Amino acid sequence: MGKLAGRVAIITGGTRGMGSAIAELFAREGASVVIGGRDPVRGATVVGRIRARGGKAEFVAGDIAAPEANETLVAAAMERFGGVDVLVANAGRLGLGSVTETSVESWRETMATNLDAVFYLLKAGIPKMLDRGRGAVVVTGSIAAFKGFPNHAAYCASKGALIALARQVSADYAPTIRVNVICPGPVDTPLIWDSARAFPDPSSAVADAAAATLLKRLGSPTDIANAALFLASDDSAWITGAVLTVDGGRTVG
Repeated sequence: MGKLAGRVAIITGGTRGMGSAIAELFAREGASVVIGGRDPVRGATVVGRIRARGGKAEFVAGDIAAPEANETLVAAAMERFGGVDVLVANAGRLGLGSVTETSVESWRETMATNLDAVFYLLKAGIPKMLDRGRGAVVVTGSIAAFKGFPNHAAYCASKGALIALARQVSADYAPTIRVNVICPGPVDTPLIWDSARAFPDPSSAVADAAAATLLKRLGSPTDIANAALFLASDDSAWITGAVLTVDGGRTVG
């Protein structure tokens, strides 16, 4: 029996990087997973890998910045698998630029994906978890919540707000539902290379990010997936309202 046997998990941003690693690990641990994302080709690929190993998975295409997309994810979990036990709010966008350089449109788009979408997912999913009498929420934050990065104004602001939201929600829905945040450091995903464009030499910026960690390497999507599994499973049964930093020691060194 896996650590998530018999549970149903929704993972947003689940078609690549950390999201796909989380979806595949959860499925290996027995969860039925509903994967949200905007790219049907990538979504079908992840679902195919899960099913090839005997896991249960569905992909739902949509932009989670819209409330309806989150409602559709929850409806799909209910229809296909009969309930919701775990929500992983993982989707995100960068919105690069300083305050003076960031357009109002980019600011709003970043907040819509990184913050508003989490509210929409919780609003749609929490009632279903309450019906089950249990639930775990895992929010993907970032060390950008408490460490400023040049030309990441909207991103840093949105990730900081996520921590406050998660802690507040953990107070409202305890003891039935646990809510925790993972704050990754530099992880080897497409996002870090997009982020590096904010620096004069992107390749050097990524290499410097790895060197700045105490463990002297970038994180892997599996590193984050393992942390998400811990927070979603009964291994963390007495943990809620917490922020787990998974950054190779970046915020220490």
